[in-house]
Amino acid sequence: MEDQNKKPEETQGYGYDQEKRDDPYADVRRESEPYTFGPFGPGTNYGANEQPRNEQSRTTLDVTPTSSKEYRPFTVSGGPARHDWGGKPPRRTSFRSVFAAFLVGVVAVGGLMFAADRQNWFSSELLGGSGQVQDASVKPVSNSVSNTGDVVRPNNIAKIFEQSSPAVVKIETYAAAQQNNGGQFEDDFFRQFFGEDFGGSGDTGGAQGELQPSGLGSGFIFDSTGYILTNQHVVGGANEIKVTIEGHEKPYTAKLLGSSYELDLAVLKIEGSDFPTLKLGDSSNLNMGDWVVAIGNPYGFEHTVTVGVLSSNERKISIPDTKGTRNYEHLLQTDASINPGNSGGPLLNLQGEVIGINTAVSSEAQGIGFAIPTSTITEVLENLKSNTKIPQKPVPFIGATLMDVTEDIAQQLGIDKSVKGSFVREILFNTPAYKADLRQYDVITGMDGNAYKTKEELIAAIQKKAVGDKVKLDVLRGDKKLELTVEIGDKNEFNAQ
Repeated sequence: MEDQNKKPEETQGYGYDQEKRDDPYADVRRESEPYTFGPFGPGTNYGANEQPRNEQSRTTLDVTPTSSKEYRPFTVSGGPARHDWGGKPPRRTSFRSVFAAFLVGVVAVGGLMFAADRQNWFSSELLGGSGQVQDASVKPVSNSVSNTGDVVRPNNIAKIFEQSSPAVVKIETYAAAQQNNGGQFEDDFFRQFFGEDFGGSGDTGGAQGELQPSGLGSGFIFDSTGYILTNQHVVGGANEIKVTIEGHEKPYTAKLLGSSYELDLAVLKIEGSDFPTLKLGDSSNLNMGDWVVAIGNPYGFEHTVTVGVLSSNERKISIPDTKGTRNYEHLLQTDASINPGNSGGPLLNLQGEVIGINTAVSSEAQGIGFAIPTSTITEVLENLKSNTKIPQKPVPFIGATLMDVTEDIAQQLGIDKSVKGSFVREILFNTPAYKADLRQYDVITGMDGNAYKTKEELIAAIQKKAVGDKVKLDVLRGDKKLELTVEIGDKNEFNAQ
């Protein structure tokens, strides 16, 4: 009875105290968890001379595994058990069972894939491009595109090159050497205006009248009797034209039949027969993104092939040169590499047909080249072959050669250096400017009350007018301000370039 009145901490010996320190929840564990795998189970040492308390109330537990007792091992969720405390070994799965399950899976997945393809489960109108469900009333913007063919690049480029390359020619031009003063202005007008010693002196390095190489370009044979199509700027101003054909030892001397400065087209003729040819295709059948192939002689590297796509069409660009400004229309744009020397060469579709003539490239960008479409070429091809006049739409002009006013020009004219406008370098005889008494050395500062600081601005404003319109030019002649009325004319009628 005396032991029953003592506090629990006084009746418990060393073993219990040690257990208490190791496991602060020993009291709870004794009542709720009769056993566990670990240091707090029946194997605990209570001391050499100490017996367990309350022997009458304690029941000895047998934790020895038997055939009638199984203890489930603890394992990571979803993983294999590391120990089997008396459990039965797992049954081995036979190879037949595994193989049969594999076949069932193959058949099931294959059936689902076949059904999805036949029933069009994943490409119906209910699914957008991102796979998200959309309103059933929304229709796709276009028909689905099949990429089951060549998804990277067409595989017939080599064949196209093999068949087309023999008809692509190299064109070399020669012109008579001319001496010049080597300065900024290289003609008689500026020597007259600024003096003989303006800009220093120099020459082209050849005797005057001797033919010197003047240009390099490309072309292609479109008629087996020797008709060649190229750009006008490739052969313009040449005294002699040489054409080199693949497989022929010597170059041919070509004759210029007809050309168009405005369209930048020219037809040459060489003597012979049975030449390889290229067929002219229809550029109007092209779509954005269609593959195209360019063949030419960039920088003299003969028969270079480049590949790209049609980037756009109906492009308009303007390129100034020594004879004026070429205003191109309806051009094809491509990212196929085009460089100097490619001009006049063919742009081909995947059928090996010519759909354009490579003409220009943006020098300030990459992958922006332009070609004259066959829709433009076929309209004038017979005129070029027969050297007959090509019907042209009216080109508004006044008949004056202009340039921007610079400080040097202003100083020579004796006008304020701050004056901005277009300096009249030359007046063509019997043109609207000539008839309106516009004179050489005049400065045009505006038109119809609007100021135009550069020649490009003034020319653009004139070209927006219709032939026959009358405009008023604000002119500065020395220290006098004049207003001249000019009737817009047609440049084609005056054969001016």
